[in-house]
Amino acid sequence: MPIWAKNQTIYEVNLRQFTPGGTFNEFAEHLPRLKEMGVGILWFMPIQPIGIKNRKGTLGSYYSISDYTKANPEFGTLEDFKILVEKIHKLGMYVIIDWVANHTAWDHHWTKDHPGFYTKDDEGNFKAPVKDWEDVIHLDYGNPALWDGMISEMEFWLKGTNIDGFRCDMAHLVPTLFWNRARWMLQKEKDIFMLAESENHDLLEYAFDSIYNWKLLHAMNETAAQKINAADLLATIQNEIEHLPKGSSLLNFTSNHDENSWQGSAIERLNYLLEPLSILTFTIPGTPLIYSGQEAGNYRRLKFFDKDEIEWKADKMSSFYQKLNTLRKTKEALKSGELRPIKTDAPENILAFGRFSENDRVLVFLNLSSKDSSFYVECGKLNGQYRNVFNDEAFEYNCHELFSIGAYAYLVLVI
Repeated sequence: MPIWAKNQTIYEVNLRQFTPGGTFNEFAEHLPRLKEMGVGILWFMPIQPIGIKNRKGTLGSYYSISDYTKANPEFGTLEDFKILVEKIHKLGMYVIIDWVANHTAWDHHWTKDHPGFYTKDDEGNFKAPVKDWEDVIHLDYGNPALWDGMISEMEFWLKGTNIDGFRCDMAHLVPTLFWNRARWMLQKEKDIFMLAESENHDLLEYAFDSIYNWKLLHAMNETAAQKINAADLLATIQNEIEHLPKGSSLLNFTSNHDENSWQGSAIERLNYLLEPLSILTFTIPGTPLIYSGQEAGNYRRLKFFDKDEIEWKADKMSSFYQKLNTLRKTKEALKSGELRPIKTDAPENILAFGRFSENDRVLVFLNLSSKDSSFYVECGKLNGQYRNVFNDEAFEYNCHELFSIGAYAYLVLVI
């Protein structure tokens, strides 16, 4: 992972729903706010033109691309995007764009210019990758010419707009060897960050810096639904970290565009556990993600194929995320420190762990139950004076006294 990408928070930009016009220029007005909140990397959902043929809804799917090297005119011009990237860089933030390498729109110009880039059915016709994706057609990576063509299109954005990397859609559906070659070629241009929408560890061997922590998300959903408890969730976290290749990271999130639109908003799924589980995604090893509107307390599912503007309002989640981002940037233990579970006598309700570096520590206690909880904690040479991150008050860690945390509440301590 490039040095600049370490310990950053990623913010997913759903440009269509962000502002009334859904344009690059309108989005730029939000940059100071996002900077103040502590966001480090802005991930833009696909910004290229969307296909017309077999389009879903009124506006179509971001992921049905008709031309890899143009900007969607609904969002603005390519020059508008270049100016936006410059503004983001001047604020000390970085830009990655979504890349859809597995398929294109039915009316992508390659269907005429390079029909050999696509897989065909038994009758020689273009075909969708899977049954539910009728608005796109499948690319054929058995054709070496496609590899060169796709990498060239990615280079266009690095060289022409100075972006800093890519989030690659359904990366495991494309050969890992292709991604390895793409990373090798693209890295010649600049030190980039590569995020794969996948759980496959082979993608981390060379091509990608980070993959999705889907197992964590599913476990958090199950915790909120009371299907598993805090001990089960901690076991999932430890297992995913233990098997992660050295030097790579997991993307930890409570929501994203897919989860929001198809499974429900974070508030809808996690309910009263939204805050403690959000703390979890920011304090365990990995890279946290914030989806558009979460900082405004968005409680609803955003439409995927139609206009459905986010309701921007003042909400406590904005300052909540700001505190978590500040914590990540200022505490060495969260940058490189090991994660160690803290034993309590209420393991089914209380998820407790510490992050430790040589001269630093962060202790996290999350009550994932619907009842107030009083419990004892292990001593573990942890006794001493701490500061409560969320109320800025002093807190004495004393393993001989009872700890108490309210239902769905939390305690984050730093020295």
